[in-house]
Amino acid sequence: MPFDLLELLPAPWRELIEPLLDPATTRRLGEFVSAEYDGKVVYPALPDLFSAFRLCSPDDVRVLILGQDPYHGAGQAHGLSFSVREGVRVPPSLRNVFKELRDDLGVPMPAGGDLTPWAQRGVLLLNAVLTVRAGKAGSHAGKGWEEFTDAVIRALDTKDERVVFVLWGAYARKKRTLITESRHVVLEAGHPSPMNPRGFLGSRPFSAVNKALADAGRSEIDWSLDQKIF
Repeated sequence: MPFDLLELLPAPWRELIEPLLDPATTRRLGEFVSAEYDGKVVYPALPDLFSAFRLCSPDDVRVLILGQDPYHGAGQAHGLSFSVREGVRVPPSLRNVFKELRDDLGVPMPAGGDLTPWAQRGVLLLNAVLTVRAGKAGSHAGKGWEEFTDAVIRALDTKDERVVFVLWGAYARKKRTLITESRHVVLEAGHPSPMNPRGFLGSRPFSAVNKALADAGRSEIDWSLDQKIF
């Protein structure tokens, strides 16, 4: 039986984005996602679908880091963009993120790739598409998730306090047009994938985020992670 996606969202997020959604599109998306979870192996697991929203309330969002779609390998995706569960090998793109964090702020490379602490500190780790079929990257694109997560971005654009939007790669950078308020800051760079030979490493996004927050009188992000290796 199809489930109501909005009923699965934490209430503060549901109240914020529901007015920006087309009910018919959202209903079709719910029907599609329900059928996929019923008949296929889908990542992340359903209890993790809205982890980003549970860990970071609308009032707490200071930064948004936008990914494209979840990792499609077993045990990787858990509802936060770029993040993998503790104990899972750190993917190449995330390893580059950690290298840049080290070079930018001197934060030691962590042993694991679980970015939950960032989410708990006000970083919304959002993928544009929130589900994927196992082993098939991009398989849930074009089914309605894009409209859903665009509504999230538009809702954050209405916040009175500054939000820093971090857009890595061509796909994420297309969302730039959704951010219209001058009080916000958009930081763009190439995707951290090793397939991208330039455009990310050296972009110093973490110090730029903290400067933008400090300039607006907002507290900076503590980017440190546990289980560090030196």
